[in-house]
Amino acid sequence: AFVCLLLCLSWGSSCPLSCQCTGQAGAKAMVCSARHLEEIPKDIPQDTAFLKLDTNSITRVPSNTFWHPSHLEEFDLSRNTIEKINGAAFRGVAAALHTLDLSSNRICSVPKEALLTLNAKLHLANNPWHCECTLQEVLWEARLDPSSVQDITCHMALQEEYVGKSLLQVLDAGVNFCSVRERTTYVAMFVTMFAWFAMVIAYVVCYVRHNREDTHRHVEYLKSLPRSQNPAE
Repeated sequence: AFVCLLLCLSWGSSCPLSCQCTGQAGAKAMVCSARHLEEIPKDIPQDTAFLKLDTNSITRVPSNTFWHPSHLEEFDLSRNTIEKINGAAFRGVAAALHTLDLSSNRICSVPKEALLTLNAKLHLANNPWHCECTLQEVLWEARLDPSSVQDITCHMALQEEYVGKSLLQVLDAGVNFCSVRERTTYVAMFVTMFAWFAMVIAYVVCYVRHNREDTHRHVEYLKSLPRSQNPAE
């Protein structure tokens, strides 16, 4: 039991070789900036409170990145090449996290459950965002850093006129991407129903025409048969 406890303690206080771990105000800071990392290290000490993974080549934040309870308070993932964030990416750090920096990545969209479960202040600026309902809900419900909200820009949008504009500016103009999605859904349902109705009508028309042609051929066939002569004649 003593050996197991010793191993656990040494694991909890270890530091990945590519990083530098220091004490900061009684808490551990793990700095892995500009270390050419392509993924988040799996051996992050459990007592890490400040984690800097900025300026690397990390492309995704998978589910359960922090599978054990964590005391992480500040998490910097800025200036990477992140494109995908899983909905359960920050599950292990939701309780303690105060700041999450995802700025200057390649994020187009993110599952809202990944961010709305956090009480952390979010930095989302300078990403090629696709302005749609999910991002709008994140802007309304999440805790965003006020200084970076203006830099959340629409790189893509359903309407070309919003491309290149600040999302906050677009929403202040009265645009509601969620209602646009609802209208799009209703239009798609209407088109589908219309197509189904047209197929039914086309089938009925073909069926009637086919029966009419069969009836006409049968009548012509009966007319072509020789008539039976009267015995009295």
